[in-house]
Amino acid sequence: MSRVDGRLVGWLAFVASFSALSYSANLFSSGREDTLGEPLYRYATAVGGLVQYAIVLGIVLAICVGASRHELLALRRPRSWPVAAGIALAVFVGVFALGALLDPILHAGEEQGLVPDRWEPEHAGAFAANFAVVVLVAPIVEELTFRGLGFSLLERFGRPLAIVLVGLTFGLAHGLVSALPLLAAFGSGLAFLRSRTNSVYPGMILHGIFNAVSLIAAVTT
Repeated sequence: MSRVDGRLVGWLAFVASFSALSYSANLFSSGREDTLGEPLYRYATAVGGLVQYAIVLGIVLAICVGASRHELLALRRPRSWPVAAGIALAVFVGVFALGALLDPILHAGEEQGLVPDRWEPEHAGAFAANFAVVVLVAPIVEELTFRGLGFSLLERFGRPLAIVLVGLTFGLAHGLVSALPLLAAFGSGLAFLRSRTNSVYPGMILHGIFNAVSLIAAVTT
């Protein structure tokens, strides 16, 4: 087996394992939100998120051993920032429009039970810590994992297939059922952005903005 094949098998095995764990964890915690409280209003959630993303990043970097990490992870300037901005805006609007259409049917926003539905000023510190994890850490690690390494390994099978598969694996890794169509669409949109810009940086920025808007909207509307 070549090193490229080995990396692809390793990445697929990691994503499959992570997805299985995510679905198991979400199934176990289903219906327990009333006893656990709002996760983003607890410092423990932020600490747990940092540990999780550190492990994920470590695995991704380990898969890259023996190759140029900058190449595999697409850590390079985009071909054109204006083009990247235009595509990012289209993806952003498209995903929010799709979410608005699907939410009355799937109620995906209620499935994870992570985002609070009201603002509680007494928990502002914990919320700020979790906000940083969700808006800064998560987009960086997830983009490196899926649009960086994943897309690079799948691109040899054709960009259209790579875009679809990266979107699907991104959605599955969140361990959600009702939200899967929207997450897969967002993941595919980010993969398309990556394919057109040849860089993972625009996706990180878009991903962070998307998460930030979602969190702010949840506690202010």
